[in-house]
Amino acid sequence: MNLRTPSAPEVLDAQQRLNGIAVRTPLLRSDALDEQLGLRLLVKAECLQHTGAFKFRGAYNCLAQLSPGTYPGGVVAYSTGNHGQAIATVARMLRLRATIVMPADAPRVKMAAAERQGATVVTYDRQSERREAIAGEIAHRIGALVVPPGDHPDIITGQGTACLEALQDLAPSTTVDAVVVPCGGGGLAAGTCLAVAAHGAQSAVWAAEPEAFDDTRRSLAAGERLVNARLNGSICDALLAPTPAELPFAINRRRLAGVLTATDSQVRAAMRLLFRELRLVAEPGGAMALAALLAQPAQFAGKTVVALVSGGNVDPHVFVEALLAE
Repeated sequence: MNLRTPSAPEVLDAQQRLNGIAVRTPLLRSDALDEQLGLRLLVKAECLQHTGAFKFRGAYNCLAQLSPGTYPGGVVAYSTGNHGQAIATVARMLRLRATIVMPADAPRVKMAAAERQGATVVTYDRQSERREAIAGEIAHRIGALVVPPGDHPDIITGQGTACLEALQDLAPSTTVDAVVVPCGGGGLAAGTCLAVAAHGAQSAVWAAEPEAFDDTRRSLAAGERLVNARLNGSICDALLAPTPAELPFAINRRRLAGVLTATDSQVRAAMRLLFRELRLVAEPGGAMALAALLAQPAQFAGKTVVALVSGGNVDPHVFVEALLAE
């Protein structure tokens, strides 16, 4: 893996690379949400991005820089869904072969999306197999490059362009006090930290995790990467990384303001609010930033907060259950 630590200006480079390729997703707001939370909320709708998630940004920024012919077997990615779908899509755009290693219990909608892009999907058991080892073996056998979801500087800086856009799209007189982003392996949080620095803003960056899968929160407190006790058991399938990725953690431990958590019940409430007030379809992990604000609104009372809705690739049954859970 390429564990070179990226710099803040590289987010600006990534934005230039993505210009005209990625969707410049909107910032949305709602009086009702502001009143309920007691703050000014700006929602960055990355659920409207290509492939339905912010992961497209990092995938394109990384794969577009590969030298043609260097990897005859193309690329291999391991993913719970959105990273794999993004790699599959970008690989097809760039005429690269793609193999995606996904947990057998990943949402079928995400597996099908990768397969529709021409990728080969290889499944594994979260409990007994290591996705990194499977991806490495495949890459060695076919002459491919492993593209991890977080441990790559170009992935991190590409993800950071979502926050950079949000800050650029606000009036110069607007001060963003905090940016809250969902957190699995930590790549989005790390890229967001770099984006804030690249823009010259003073916004505090907060990560948001499922309450029972708070490996980044516990790791920051311990000063070392810790592992979750379980590998499943939350509806937030996109955020169930077993441990913080190494490179994002090196950035986040220096730059993150902190980590917020939310329960599955609060995530469902956030999904309902996003649909009711903004007409956005968010997957559970994608709604985590808003869910964390719902769980701890007093922390940001009276402030201006950007919350990133990171994805909308939700299983229809899960979405309906969330809408009807009131």
